[in-house]
Amino acid sequence: MPAIADTLRKLNPWHKGNYFIPFYLSPSTRPSPTLSRDAPSVIRARVRSVVLSSLLCTGATYAILSRYGAQSPSEALHLLGLWPLAVQDSLRVLGLTALLFLGPLYSYFVVEKGWRDWLRLEPVKELWREWTAWRNYVAGPITEELLFRTASLPLLLLAQCTPPTIILYAPLTFSLAHIHHFYEFRLTHPRVPASAALVRSLFQFAYTTLFGAYASFLFLRTGSLLAVSAVHAFCNTLDISNQNPSHLHQP
Repeated sequence: MPAIADTLRKLNPWHKGNYFIPFYLSPSTRPSPTLSRDAPSVIRARVRSVVLSSLLCTGATYAILSRYGAQSPSEALHLLGLWPLAVQDSLRVLGLTALLFLGPLYSYFVVEKGWRDWLRLEPVKELWREWTAWRNYVAGPITEELLFRTASLPLLLLAQCTPPTIILYAPLTFSLAHIHHFYEFRLTHPRVPASAALVRSLFQFAYTTLFGAYASFLFLRTGSLLAVSAVHAFCNTLDISNQNPSHLHQP
């Protein structure tokens, strides 16, 4: 469909950076050496920003699917992964992903007796007590998957890109959106050598590309935003619990 391909080329430069560019438009969200990205005020402002930009991109994609792709409202919602929710498929992909982390899960639940925390619903309560938890496990995964899967992959499909091409190349935009973390890290850690910060960013670029490919594969197989958001949140919990210095992504 040439019309969709032309539209994608026109929108792509703006669309690719739409997740993080708004961070730099306001003093309340802009990276600063004196204001932590974990400060509640920064998290609230950034969450508002990414929710708005993600919804705008999703709405634009819906309009393109309807106008250029001749999709009915129900077909467009299905391509976007918004309906049906595919709860059963979401549970399946969570189980598949959990198999990849049996070691850390065993260590947490059995060795460290993390099951006791879950019996008391402590991880759930944490969502309402800490802004960082809300960002890492809810706002971040949902808004990222809205932008990088829901608002992107359906357009590539209608532009007649093959699934292997989408899985291999589409995640690069997801990874490139993390490059700004290099600048942010340099601001907040000025004593760390630039070479070390660069290696950190390259490592983050590598594993976010891999995760983006995995999430794209799951989205194409399930057609569900819920599924990929759940997997993203699950991976964030493991990443953070292991005190990895660079998470998949957080606004």
